[in-house]
Amino acid sequence: MASNLLKYNGLYLSEPMVFGIGSGLFFGHMPFLKVNGIPATTYRIFPGLVFARLCKRLGIKMKAETFRSESAAMEKLDCVIGEGTPVGMLTSVYYLPYLPAALRFHFNAHNIVVYGKEGNEYLVSDPVMETVTRIDAADLQRARFAKGALPPKGRMYYPLFVPDQVNLKEPIIKGIRRTAIDMTTIPVPLFGIRGQRYLAKKVLKYPEKLDKRKAALFLGNIVRMQEEIGTGGAGFRFIFAAFLQEAATVLQREELRDLSKEMTAAGDVWRNFAYEAARICKDRAVTGENYVKLSQTMLECADREEQIFNKLKKIRF
Repeated sequence: MASNLLKYNGLYLSEPMVFGIGSGLFFGHMPFLKVNGIPATTYRIFPGLVFARLCKRLGIKMKAETFRSESAAMEKLDCVIGEGTPVGMLTSVYYLPYLPAALRFHFNAHNIVVYGKEGNEYLVSDPVMETVTRIDAADLQRARFAKGALPPKGRMYYPLFVPDQVNLKEPIIKGIRRTAIDMTTIPVPLFGIRGQRYLAKKVLKYPEKLDKRKAALFLGNIVRMQEEIGTGGAGFRFIFAAFLQEAATVLQREELRDLSKEMTAAGDVWRNFAYEAARICKDRAVTGENYVKLSQTMLECADREEQIFNKLKKIRF
């Protein structure tokens, strides 16, 4: 999505490069933040922060704003796209009718790009969809001003200035270093590698702490955030692996190519976790032993990623 916004303005970067320079890879499990009464889990940093970091590191000037008035937000959107400028915005997944029903739940941090308007319909590019689509003005307004956790408040953003050429070396290094620090050094045990191990312990106790239905709901939300929203948790690991591969070429550092392979392997383990968790949620394999296996798989993910990011921290660029 960010790649498309920049491409329109003449700067061609792949999505992995955008994600990596913006230090998008992350992990967090936040019992204090509830989504539909279920503790929130995230596999990336907040999407707006990815773009903000990217812009700062590449010298891009962005305009970002939120609104109190729904009508003012829609008027501003019409004004900007009327000038031929695509606009990124935060929306609620639940109120996007073009998404499959299985993906529509109350999640207020989904980013889309609106690039035009025909009649009363807006033209949308959404990373979940394989092709561009449309949305009615009333539905888009509802999605932009959904209530609940992290309300989007009509947030929209678009580039004001994009340099014709950029030197990617220093931004890549900053992106790698910040990701490695975020994943390994945050002292709060809810984030990064510590957060993965914390959640692994929580999952292990689901059978004894929660009834069967609630355990399935909690576990289902972990998988949903991992596999169904945007590129999903494991998908973000594969994107970061692709970033490291591109970075290896730009920086001429072969060790980054090796770490790219290790990150791909970590993503595969996350996918295995999602598969086994989905079986439990569908009531095909509900035993205490299965939760033990899930916990062990998540701990393996944590061990793998800890090794990767510690190696990245040790590289002297």
